[in-house]
Amino acid sequence: MGIVPKPYNEPIMPYAPGNPETLKLKETLDKMSKEKIEIPLIIGGKEVKTGNMGKCVEPHNHKNVIAEYHKAGKAEVEMAIEAAMKAKVEWEKTPYTMRAAIFLKAAELLATKYRFIVNAATMLNQSKNPFQAEIDSACELADFWRFNAYYMEEIYEDQALINPKGMWNRLEFRPLEGFVFAVTPFNFTSIAGNLPTAPAIMGNVALWKPASTSVYSGYYLMKLLQEAGVPDGVINFLPGSGSQVGDPVMSNEHFAGIHFTGSTEVFQNMWKFIGDNIHKYRSYPRIVGETGGKDFIFAHKSAQARPLAIAALRGAFEYQGQKCSAASRMYIPTSLWDEFMAELTPELKTVKMGSVHDFSNFVNAVIDKNSFDNCVSYIEHAKAADDAEIVYGGQYDDSVGYFVQPTVIKTSNPKFKSMEEEIFGPILTIYVYEDEKYEETLKICDETSPYALTGAIWGQDRYAVQKGIDALTHTAGNFYINDKPTGAVVGQQPFGGARGSGTNDKAGSSLNLMRWVSVRTIKETFVPPTDYRYPFMG
Repeated sequence: MGIVPKPYNEPIMPYAPGNPETLKLKETLDKMSKEKIEIPLIIGGKEVKTGNMGKCVEPHNHKNVIAEYHKAGKAEVEMAIEAAMKAKVEWEKTPYTMRAAIFLKAAELLATKYRFIVNAATMLNQSKNPFQAEIDSACELADFWRFNAYYMEEIYEDQALINPKGMWNRLEFRPLEGFVFAVTPFNFTSIAGNLPTAPAIMGNVALWKPASTSVYSGYYLMKLLQEAGVPDGVINFLPGSGSQVGDPVMSNEHFAGIHFTGSTEVFQNMWKFIGDNIHKYRSYPRIVGETGGKDFIFAHKSAQARPLAIAALRGAFEYQGQKCSAASRMYIPTSLWDEFMAELTPELKTVKMGSVHDFSNFVNAVIDKNSFDNCVSYIEHAKAADDAEIVYGGQYDDSVGYFVQPTVIKTSNPKFKSMEEEIFGPILTIYVYEDEKYEETLKICDETSPYALTGAIWGQDRYAVQKGIDALTHTAGNFYINDKPTGAVVGQQPFGGARGSGTNDKAGSSLNLMRWVSVRTIKETFVPPTDYRYPFMG
């Protein structure tokens, strides 16, 4: 019987107009947007300032600088490795109940004292509306910490071994021999918090490099973790460029693993770097990554148009299409197209876009200038194409913030550029297929993208839906039936994809935590033999 409390999913605050939590969040948001803070590195529990500075801005108001942060280089990486390896000596011996207590406290701090601070930081620096910030930086991260503590105990209790008379066999789940490098993305504060802490709860030490476009929320999480009681050096906060931080980290002999969320190209380059340096390491590093996606919604002719349209709108355009799981391509039969657009278009016309300070806005800004320019290139490509047309949206403006209007592209080419390539923006491309070519189009969907993160099948005909499930077996690590392909919940839908989308190690489950331990089998014989001879020898 375990002693770690059974976890629960953190209730979502609605932030309806006039509610106390709404007023508190607005007050915090206003206060933080008017401040400009200085963010240091945190190494071995101490603040380190390098003088090599970067800026944190509001994407929806990019002239407003809310922080300047110090960047790490090779010298600071070496300091962090030394601090981590020093902290490891005591941390890996710490009873798991003590480690659980620290992260359970972190969850409570996040749900109470830090809730509005971390939500406001996520809204300001990552341009999320209050609901998107709430389900991410408050609820999902609290879920990660509570569920990981519970899963940790489940792992340690797994002793399904046979014990013959006179012997005792047991398993010891040891932390890795070295440190873990956590490289986190901008789009989910919860992922930024989980990637360094999932290895840490299993007794590992970590170097954490946050994305340069989300250092602001990461800093507040680091302060929260310190307050929760994470010992100095167990997690070291190292903002900076990928090469300036990553190369010296992965060149070190004590590098024991990487926990990564980001682009497929970067992850593949890291994997190659690790392979080229494999002779340097004391052990084979654990390589865990969740990378790109070209997530889809596939509709059968029996699908209901209204819920399908709402799923497309939310799945493609919530958080400006910048979720790893966001719907980016869609397959709709000819017979359903007109009804679907008749439902989708009026709803899109009601969608408001603008600053996070206005809680009536459903859509905010994309993360930075590079993302804005990338989205614009796909929109302009569609405008110029002979085999595609923009049926909604297509406008953009970066004069104040990086705003890209939710855009729907219709194409007659299932291999059209925006059907195949990851965009990470509010652009949904739809291929309209002939009804009788359902199975043929399922095959096209399977073969179109190198990714396999999320996908959804829609239909009332259960035989047709089952055909879709079977045909699309390897297209998604998280698969949905009559639902949008976003919104995985810790403890309900462990998250991760395969193919070009990552190693599918399922964050939000014990499967991920198992990657951060190395198992030792221990056999004890109570009364050892005193004669080498066996009975057959006479």
